[in-house]
Amino acid sequence: MPRPYASGVVPASADDVWEIVRQFNGLPSWHPMITESEIEDGRTAQEAGAVRNLTLADGAQVSERLLILDDDDRSYTYAFTDPGPLPVRSYRSTVRVAPITATGEAFVEWWAWFDSDADVEQDMTNTFAAGVYGAGIEALVTHFKG
Repeated sequence: MPRPYASGVVPASADDVWEIVRQFNGLPSWHPMITESEIEDGRTAQEAGAVRNLTLADGAQVSERLLILDDDDRSYTYAFTDPGPLPVRSYRSTVRVAPITATGEAFVEWWAWFDSDADVEQDMTNTFAAGVYGAGIEALVTHFKG
């Protein structure tokens, strides 16, 4: 099972970064690949089970369910409910923000596990690692640099 992964140092405290990242419906405010996010009726955006419908920069749509929100660990885990045009199955992802105690900055890591057909596995791994997670972490760096 592939495990795309990206990490980076964000020039802000872990608490400040987590305040932005933890907003399950807030991706359009900081992630360059997400233009819209809407929570389906019935739950709040920070409640396990909430489903966000995302519109990607290219107009494609995906839906994701919040599985775990852990403020103590500064992490959340979500899964696709509808991968849209992405040829993956059983996708589950976690984003985590940790303090770097030596510098007061934040260490952000983002990863997933998924299944796919063998012919698209490497492409999807690269897409998630660089195009989604890496791009998101870089956007956080830019956001906090001002």
